[in-house]
Amino acid sequence: MVMVKKWSGIVCALVLCLSVTSAKAAELTVSAAASLTNAFTQLKGEFEKANAGMTVHTNFAASNPLLKQIVEGAPADVFASADQETMDKAVKAGVISEDTRKTFARNGLVLIVPKDSKLSLKAVTDLSAEGVKRIAVGNTESVPAGRYTKGALEKAGQWDALSSKMVFAESVRQVLDYVARGEADAGFVYTTDAYHAKDKVDIITLVEGVKPIEYPLAVVKSSKDPKMAQAFVDFVCSDAGKAILAEYGFE
Repeated sequence: MVMVKKWSGIVCALVLCLSVTSAKAAELTVSAAASLTNAFTQLKGEFEKANAGMTVHTNFAASNPLLKQIVEGAPADVFASADQETMDKAVKAGVISEDTRKTFARNGLVLIVPKDSKLSLKAVTDLSAEGVKRIAVGNTESVPAGRYTKGALEKAGQWDALSSKMVFAESVRQVLDYVARGEADAGFVYTTDAYHAKDKVDIITLVEGVKPIEYPLAVVKSSKDPKMAQAFVDFVCSDAGKAILAEYGFE
């Protein structure tokens, strides 16, 4: 009888312990543009340190596919886009809390080549040279960097002239990979992506004629923990968050 009571006490203690742990455990899912991968990985870690028991899951991809996932019911608490246009679509779709929307960073668009490239490129207009066979560009329908590229090249009168050389990628990081591996002779990525792979690619020039590249984020309406989701948004926009973003080249 004594032994039964002893085991009963142990079981009760374990159940109580598990209940307390479950009560303290919290999770967030942050869906963010591919170009935010490195910065947000560090931000996630710092946010978890500042909030004991919190686990932040990150989901990185091109902005439009991420929005599509959220619209179709994929779990997400915070959405961070690489352009205002995609966030406007999120507002129109009614999937984010518009009053939580904040613009937290800016970026630039650059033309890059592989580190060992022998091409003598100095400007976007040089891409018409015979030696340039493949130009990596983000899908203009789903990748904000692709839309920025198209807009800039159209403004320079180069889009149609270069279209036959273009290889379209499903994210800006895929464009970076194509160029870094030498599978494309040149490509258009964000300044921060080129900085991330500076040992594999060289920047030829900052692309002119690009409208401001701004990154907004917001709390997703279907968030199971909107209070903590807002806390993450606030952390990204805080001085500490800005310092981390600056480490990765964001303005």
